[in-house]
Order: sequence, then C-alpha cells, then structure tokens
Amino acid sequence: MILGTRKPKAFQYSSPNIFFWCIPIKEVYHPNAYLQCVKNVKSGLKARTKILNVLDEQPGSAGSLGISTGTTYDAVIHHLRLLETDGTVSRRGKRPCVWLPTGLGQKRLVS
Repeated sequence: MILGTRKPKAFQYSSPNIFFWCIPIKEVYHPNAYLQCVKNVKSGLKARTKILNVLDEQPGSAGSLGISTGTTYDAVIHHLRLLETDGTVSRRGKRPCVWLPTGLGQKRLVS
C-alpha cells in the first residue's frame, strides 16, 4: 500500500436476516466553494455550497439566503464576504444588499 492512500471503509449493517454493505460516499461541493485566501474546512465548504446553490437559482439578500439555506445570518454574511474577497460573488445596491454570482471562479463541469 502506498503511503497517503486509504481505501474507504465498508460498513456492515445487519437486521434479522438481511445484511447491508454501505461504502461512504464522498461529498460533492460547489466548484466555487473552494477559496484561495482561506483554509477550506468541511463545514465552510458545506455552508458555501448551500449559499452558492441558492445564488445559482436567483440573487438574494443575506437574510433570504439564511432562511433558504437554514444557516444563521452571521454565518451567511461571513461566507459571502469571503466569497466577495475571492471574486466569486458581488453585492449590488444599498442595505439590504443583493448578492449575485460574478461568473468568476472554477467552472462547473456539465456532462
């Protein structure tokens, strides 16, 4: 085995007469959720993925994004500012600002 590579662990669940084998599925994040200026931790990637998926549908304020994603207003603002610094989203208007994707960042591969 090469150092640094691991095979996914398989879990076995059993019920009276049935056995299930489950291999963990790797989570898929929005391509623009990865930032260059900060460390990309799992919780941040999840939050930014939720925010960017909603913004792909339609622009919105931080409050509406918080309601749509089930994330607190403070967390949404934090991630939107990180995304703005990276050039992935921009804000328009005065308070409450409308946030929209800029089209910059990694491109989503469509097959």
